[in-house]
Amino acid sequence: MAGKCLIFSAPSGAGKSTIVNSLLKHSELKLTFSISATSRKPRGSERNGVEYYFLTEEEFRRLIDNNEFLEYEEVYEGCFYGTLKSQIEEKLAEGFNVVFDVDVSGGCNIKKYFGDRALSIFIMPPSVQELRRRLKKRGTDSPETIEKRIAKADHEIAFASRFDSVIVNDDMEAAIDKALQAVRTFLEV
Repeated sequence: MAGKCLIFSAPSGAGKSTIVNSLLKHSELKLTFSISATSRKPRGSERNGVEYYFLTEEEFRRLIDNNEFLEYEEVYEGCFYGTLKSQIEEKLAEGFNVVFDVDVSGGCNIKKYFGDRALSIFIMPPSVQELRRRLKKRGTDSPETIEKRIAKADHEIAFASRFDSVIVNDDMEAAIDKALQAVRTFLEV
């Protein structure tokens, strides 16, 4: 039986990666993580092929030209993110449920592509002020980058209504529980 898709999107710092990582620990859900490709440089201890496939901008553009992405987006000038078709098709055929941790445009594009075979969940921050605090606490971005992310958050939040479910992350444990329940219901587990 072919797998299904679980799409998680949110503004940077809203907690989606923490929620996704928690879900991945539930072996009964038969989840596998979709590793996105990006043209940005690694942050912190990120490793190629683990958190992302790190490509040069030129490599990324060549793959776009070859139609090798399920979706892609130029999130910031010269900074691309995308999902390689071959990786997803292989995992779904093996019966895995593929989890996507993607930006809102990518999430909407994947949902459109897979339709009812996908559940899309938007993780909403409790406020822009809390989002700024979380990004500063993370300690991986410059003040300029943090402000770019905050400016982009308003745009991203406007996409929330396009998702199947919206979970406000004002309490991490409660948000994880809500996400787990939504996933179990969708996968009928």
